[in-house]
Amino acid sequence: MRATIEVAGLRKRFGQTMALDGMSFTVEPGQVTGFVGPNGAGKSTTMRVILGLDAADEGTALVGGRPYTGLRDPLRHVGALLDAAALQPSRTGRDHLLWLAHSQGLGARRVDEVIERVGLGSAARRRAGGFSLGMRQRLGIAAALLGDPPVLMLDEPSNGLDPEGIVWMRGFLRALAAQGRAVLVSSHLMSELEDTADHLVVVGRGRVVADTSVAGLIAAASTGRVALRTTAPSEAMTALAHAGAAVAATGRDTLTVTGLAAEHVVALLNRSAVPFSEVSAHRATLEEAYMELTRDAVEFRAAGQEAAR
Repeated sequence: MRATIEVAGLRKRFGQTMALDGMSFTVEPGQVTGFVGPNGAGKSTTMRVILGLDAADEGTALVGGRPYTGLRDPLRHVGALLDAAALQPSRTGRDHLLWLAHSQGLGARRVDEVIERVGLGSAARRRAGGFSLGMRQRLGIAAALLGDPPVLMLDEPSNGLDPEGIVWMRGFLRALAAQGRAVLVSSHLMSELEDTADHLVVVGRGRVVADTSVAGLIAAASTGRVALRTTAPSEAMTALAHAGAAVAATGRDTLTVTGLAAEHVVALLNRSAVPFSEVSAHRATLEEAYMELTRDAVEFRAAGQEAAR
């Protein structure tokens, strides 16, 4: 089975609300794909359709070339974490995993392997109802790994983790992709995806807004912007504006310049005898690139209806 998720032309309506409006993208093996968008963009609905929890009105969602509902022993094909709270609180963490493992013909040895892999060894025999949110996230990831699947789909996996846990998650996801798995991660933490994801699918209003590499998206958002640090911001703004540049103050002694390359900014400031200590091509953060892309793809509602999920 080739480790891919293929989403093509998904449409889904809840009452008067169009949750998915032609959603299409592919999650390739060997990389972490970030799945991002504003609330109501259709991320959760898409993931639920992929897992057969919601039925699409149109389009297809395939895992390894087959619909999820047609997979035999599905945990061996795709592991998913959509809701870390979806467990029986009176069971221990280990018993929760044993129950899932037995449904797929997996034994206790595999349960103990994934418990150790996610760092729950000391808590596995405690009742899951007493777990912190971060521990529940680790338990959910252990469940997703039970069948050693080539495809993983995780919704907000860093939610509730402490700083140490977030660092662990970052390396863990990269390691899974390095093993050749297709990893789809939905997250609102742009800083984490910038350090973790190779590819990004940005969605809004039920459609794909961008489907590109993280590096490519940041490079596109960085084009044509120059960061300037000067002790004479007013003089610098005047000189640059006269040259046709657009200038915005971003701090007491920092400016962002658009419309002039960095070398032209340096030459102009030297000719105008304006002091400066730094001129550099601006590198946008993933968060900045994301905000620019989704400026118009905000949460939407039909009259009297809840937002698309």
